[in-house]
Amino acid sequence: MKLAVVAICSVVILSGCMSTGRYSQRNDSAPDRTPHHITSEDAVPIYEEYNKANSRSYEVLGRRYHPLETGKGYVAEGEASWYGQKFHGHLTANGETYDMYEMSAAHKTLPIPSYVKVTNTENDNSVIVRVNDRGPFHGHRLIDLSYAAARKLDMLKTGTAHVKLEVVHVDEEGLITVGNQPILSPAITEKEQAVFIQVAALQDQEKIDALAKGLTTLYQVPTHVPAENGIYRLRLGPLENDHEANKLLTELKANGYDSAYKLYVAAE
Repeated sequence: MKLAVVAICSVVILSGCMSTGRYSQRNDSAPDRTPHHITSEDAVPIYEEYNKANSRSYEVLGRRYHPLETGKGYVAEGEASWYGQKFHGHLTANGETYDMYEMSAAHKTLPIPSYVKVTNTENDNSVIVRVNDRGPFHGHRLIDLSYAAARKLDMLKTGTAHVKLEVVHVDEEGLITVGNQPILSPAITEKEQAVFIQVAALQDQEKIDALAKGLTTLYQVPTHVPAENGIYRLRLGPLENDHEANKLLTELKANGYDSAYKLYVAAE
């Protein structure tokens, strides 16, 4: 009997945002009123190990899906939809609780978790979401977005939109790739390189500028904020040498900037 219960639970979790009898609401809907705590901030890409349990092939509605081994370099275009109150508070495919007011999404084959830049090709609005669920399993839709993400893309009224997806991949060294375009340059020779500490990468320029101003005052080092593909990257430097860079990196991590890392870029 216990084995049967486990099997049923596994099917429910794998089904992600597919409609099943476990939901008290028959049809999906938006909230009656927009809450104050809904986020408008993009998900911030960081390095996360893929959930092995969500890397296995699975079957839904008679069709088998084979998750990708990595999301790096993934670019696609297709139809996006969104899911809201019906699924709010229920478990996602990786066991997290779906919060329609956060920047998340469901995808059939991207590794979980993955970060994806989603651009509405009809109005050029874009958002970065964290994929933590499986779906959508109806029609030919490419991705299911949270209510918050759909709101930022201005697609709530239409229900669907044609979008471009670009995975924002962060490796163990902190190097970022958006879609199939590398953000950071490949390794270069020691004589041609300058050393920096990268602290954050965001789409919100005002937020990154405010952070840069605060860190310049705190650590008395110059800042550099290059932008590419709509992402602003806050770097401290250039620094004199590796010793200074390592010292600053240690201070930053001690002060809560756990995602900070050292990098080398071509000297100007």
